[in-house]
Amino acid sequence: MATSVDNAVRQSTGLKTTGQSYLAASFLRLAMGAGFLSAVADRSGFWGPPGTPLVSWGNFHNFLLETAKLNPWCPAACLPLLGVLVTIAEAGLGGLLILGFATRITALLTGMMTLAFGVAMTFVQGVHAALNYSVFVFSAASFLLASQAPDALSMDKLRELKTVRMKSEERIHSIAE
Repeated sequence: MATSVDNAVRQSTGLKTTGQSYLAASFLRLAMGAGFLSAVADRSGFWGPPGTPLVSWGNFHNFLLETAKLNPWCPAACLPLLGVLVTIAEAGLGGLLILGFATRITALLTGMMTLAFGVAMTFVQGVHAALNYSVFVFSAASFLLASQAPDALSMDKLRELKTVRMKSEERIHSIAE
């Protein structure tokens, strides 16, 4: 089925859906996943304590302080839960992106989450902050990835190939009967 979709896309748009475009999609997926996991590592103190160069938070407490700034509508009692939920979402989505598992839905969710984050940053800190942190670029890249066929280095592609192989074997078996 992917081949017929690839052929239709190629014929109607002239876009390549094989070769280097698959490598670009793999790189995009891996870079996005690493970005999410890096943010989680930062708030876990993995990249160093607060004040270390290139460390945004350095600990979960500082992350919660930033979460409070970006979500002034959220009651103070709910901020720790919000921080934990966002951290779990970022870790889970980052891991799924790196594995290439359920990539389209994962990318769609990352796009929506980063778009919400960018909008919050824009309202609270101004558009300059969201642009400096490339939040909208990350969101747009997520939506772009959600529109792509599974790349050659993903678990999705392996599952697709396995499904095609199983259907071929079933056809051969039914013809042989």
